[in-house]
Amino acid sequence: MTMNLTRILMGLTSIAFSASLYAQAALTQLPAHSGGRVLVTTNEAGEKAYEYSWPGVYFETAFEGDSLTLKFDDDQNNFQLIIDSGEPIAIKKPGKTDYLVPNLTKGKHRVRLEKISETQSSSGRFLGFYSDDKPAALPKRKRQIEFIGDSYTVGYGNISPSRECTNDELFNTTNTQLAFGPLVGKHFNADYQINASSGFGIVRNYNGHSPDKNLIGLYPFTLHTNHYIYASNWQPQVIVIGLGTNDFSTQLNENERWKTRAELQQDYVTKYVGFVKSLHSKHPKAQFVLMASDKMEGELAGQVGKVLAQLKADGIKKIDSIIFSELDYQGCHWHPSANDDKLLADLIIKHLQSKKVW
Repeated sequence: MTMNLTRILMGLTSIAFSASLYAQAALTQLPAHSGGRVLVTTNEAGEKAYEYSWPGVYFETAFEGDSLTLKFDDDQNNFQLIIDSGEPIAIKKPGKTDYLVPNLTKGKHRVRLEKISETQSSSGRFLGFYSDDKPAALPKRKRQIEFIGDSYTVGYGNISPSRECTNDELFNTTNTQLAFGPLVGKHFNADYQINASSGFGIVRNYNGHSPDKNLIGLYPFTLHTNHYIYASNWQPQVIVIGLGTNDFSTQLNENERWKTRAELQQDYVTKYVGFVKSLHSKHPKAQFVLMASDKMEGELAGQVGKVLAQLKADGIKKIDSIIFSELDYQGCHWHPSANDDKLLADLIIKHLQSKKVW
């Protein structure tokens, strides 16, 4: 009797295990749309993996059913998951794991996974959306807008309740998707890229750190490992650039290559003009917007004004600037808050509407 019972239990276990394997095997990867700079690879089974370093990347899918699993290989970043028009679901540093979306009802669903954190020295991988249900049509957008900048564009500590932050608090209170760039992109139902890195400038980084690097040097690459030159059919109709806070927010140190403030200013203007011209050659129909704060005793705004004047004199017509003021700077380390990001987004939206870009 005992032997027969053991055999029966072993048989049931085997059946359950086989059923589990069958259910797992029945999952197939759903088609996905990715936004931002992403390195896409495909394995022998035809499954895609998405590797990223820049902030603000996102992934979308659509399907009809009640089953959805997200596969991650990322122990560095925080995400938010939005099902249809529901409240964002926080997914923090998921690691290498399969995340089963809870409490899905049967029906058509649109799904969006958004990276909200910033990492500068590592990359992560999203391995895709999986389901045993059938895919639905993905969003198709004709509008594209690119944001190039520093910590202001990243959304550095923008949801912090305090200006004083530890490194962990800074990481967990940065939400790029609440920064002005994604707010503008979503307003216009546009795909967007956030090509920004905290602490970096046009020629000089914050307080002179990492003198061998700058944002212009990082810009050409898909990943921060600098192994893959970014290449795609990306053709933004709008390019918004906010760079210079780090170039001018601190005094020059003795070991830096500029001996006077005037030398730094001239180098900044020269390199900025060259950078915009290189972008314009790739995207000749794009509307350019140069952004700058009126802080720093007007130094940054003044240099951006020189950049703008030079570019217009050299024949670039679709270019203007936005000099912003009256922010509360309640984010970490006196950075723009989420409320400030809304104000900046409104400024850009009104500016683009006045230019009748779309």
